[in-house]
Amino acid sequence: MTIRRLTGLEILDSRGCPTVRATCALASGTTGTASVPSGASTGAAEAVELRDGDPARYAGRGCRKAVANINHELNRALSGRADIATQADVDRVLAELDGTPNKARLGANAILAVSLAFARAQAVERQVPLYQHFADMLGTPIRHLPRLTINLFSGGKHAGGQVPIQDVLIVPRSARTIDEALVMASAVYAQAVALIRREYDMRWLTADEGGLAPPAASAEQLFEHAVTCIRAAGFEPGRDVALAVDVASSHFYRDGRYDLGPTPMTAQQMIAHVSGWVERFPIISIEDGLAEDDWEDWPDLCAALAGKALILGDDLLCTNPQRIQRGIEARACNALLLKANQIGTLSEALEAYRLARAANWSVTLSVRSGDTEDDWLADLAVGWTADYTKAGSLTQSERLSKYNRLLAIETERRGNMS
Repeated sequence: MTIRRLTGLEILDSRGCPTVRATCALASGTTGTASVPSGASTGAAEAVELRDGDPARYAGRGCRKAVANINHELNRALSGRADIATQADVDRVLAELDGTPNKARLGANAILAVSLAFARAQAVERQVPLYQHFADMLGTPIRHLPRLTINLFSGGKHAGGQVPIQDVLIVPRSARTIDEALVMASAVYAQAVALIRREYDMRWLTADEGGLAPPAASAEQLFEHAVTCIRAAGFEPGRDVALAVDVASSHFYRDGRYDLGPTPMTAQQMIAHVSGWVERFPIISIEDGLAEDDWEDWPDLCAALAGKALILGDDLLCTNPQRIQRGIEARACNALLLKANQIGTLSEALEAYRLARAANWSVTLSVRSGDTEDDWLADLAVGWTADYTKAGSLTQSERLSKYNRLLAIETERRGNMS
């Protein structure tokens, strides 16, 4: 599948911030287009988005340099070469051309856009759904569709920082289908909107990923609100609908202490504090419960919550195979939050996925706070048989595009199996 031409375009993400779209045209005439997200809550070890730095344009966050790299250097290097025909070929050349460990020269936003656009063009050329193409890349059949983790309340960098933690998500556990899960989540979300009006006398305001952002006094109050809303919607907390928490501890970690409340806590106190949450509330997943470089204490957190909740690494791991291997060896966590733009190419994301699976970890495929209406994440979560997907809340088209795509895939697969 020889590439004929690569083109890039600067577009806007869901926060009105520039990001990158790439189109890959194959020699056959087939084309594939993909848009990449961008994060606000980013780990220090993430692959680097290339930004223009011009303060007079988008406050320096323009992506014209990344787009130019697609239109010129990447296009020249990849177009017309018969020896570059597979995803592994393309991604290897992309990484070699960049030449840095974090994609800083050409930009992870440019590189991932090309990687995804080529994958989509391949799927079109093969006349298979994108999720099936991803499954074939993995080399295993699709065993199930992912469970949903859906933003209910948000704080931290995704909202106004009214509470330090980043997200409280609902997990419809008793749902047997994507359709049932969305129905349940919608009912809980509606109760949350009513609660905000009742408790805070305010209209509902949403954060970057569509989660509600009430001025709660603490994380615990958000958990209490979530349990109240689950019950009000007619469900049993824990059994029907559970909670997942993105703590995003790196953002309130200062001078070796966790500044979560009135008194900064040591790592061991933070572990005890988070363990208390899991004991009191129906929480089945803790994401970034400690800071991204607090490697010494993550194993203690994992041991403390073993068998009680998933210990999900996001900023700690950054979808980076080297950091994942370190996490496996240290027994620092037991679940990976996979974000393709943290590492830069599909092939490297696949390596990260395989490492996690070999260690018997759970895997969640995730969007970013700045996202687009491109729905490739839904196909990737299905094709790679993710345990969970984290696509945001039930508002905003860039979130709903993923859920609507999952609904379409579910219907298509049900039809194929009938």
